[in-house]
Order: sequence, then structure tokens, then C-alpha cells
Amino acid sequence: MFTDPLKNLKAFGLKEDNIVADLGAGTGFYSVAAGHMVSRGKVYAIEIVKDFLETIKNKVKEARLHNVEIIWGDISKLGGTKLRDGIVDAVIASNVLFQMADKEKFIEEIKRILKQKGRVLLIDSSMPSILNSSAIVPKNKAREMFEKNGFVFERDINAGEHHYGMILIKS
Repeated sequence: MFTDPLKNLKAFGLKEDNIVADLGAGTGFYSVAAGHMVSRGKVYAIEIVKDFLETIKNKVKEARLHNVEIIWGDISKLGGTKLRDGIVDAVIASNVLFQMADKEKFIEEIKRILKQKGRVLLIDSSMPSILNSSAIVPKNKAREMFEKNGFVFERDINAGEHHYGMILIKS
């Protein structure tokens, strides 16, 4: 792993009562770390790969967390997270933007589930050698896509040598 979920989440500044959606939760690194940080809140770990759901479930059980709900969902579709409108305070989107065929729909889904003034932690790869270089979304382009869809840039975070990170707010 080229980026540190715990370091990134500390930079994001989750509050203990936040409701968080980890979109494209993968094997659950961010979901588990966030679960510990939002002790009075909740984490929705949303993933489309069914094998990963079992991995997340095991990590959550091992961590003795009771505030992480695992959801099989398609984050690339409007309504695909299966969450209600305006339900979450914070969205974690780590290493998923470059994978989206329809990036606009993905951003619309984030906007739909976020509360007003809700925040997004966007982390994505900046290393073409690992990925097909045409899949890479440059940092300035990612920011532009979110701003065009009603988000305001808050600040950059240091997400590691091979990633960029930024925090955006739903306006």
C-alpha cells in the first residue's frame, strides 16, 4: 500500500459522532480505521466485490467494532450506495475515481448522500506506471470535476508519494 489510511483520516479530521461512507471500501482499511475514530457515529463500508465484503466483515469483527455496516453496492450509479439522500457527514473516496467509467455519476452519488456542508476525502493515484496512464485523473482535473458539481475545495493533504489527497465540501 502506498498511502496510509490512518494518517489520511487524521488529516481529514473525523469527529466521533460523524456518519461516514467509505466508497469502494476494498478490503476495509479505511472502514476499520474510521470505525475507531467515530466511536459514537457510524461507518458504511460500501463495496461491489463480494469477496471483499467477507474480508471487511472479518476485519470489523476482529477489531470488535459495532458501528460499521457493510453494504454491497455500486458506487458508480446514482442510488448505487443504497443510502438515503443527505445521510452522511463525510465520504471517503480512496483510489476509486480512476476506476469510474462515469466519473460524473460517481460525483453525483457522493453529492446525493452527503449532508449540506458534508466533506469528501478524495485520494487517488498519481502514478501512471502502476495503472494504465489513461486511467489516471490528474489532481487539477479531479478538483475541477468536483467544483463543477457543486463542491468547494477546502485543502490538500499529503497522501503519500504516489497519491494526491484533497478535502472538498458540499456547498
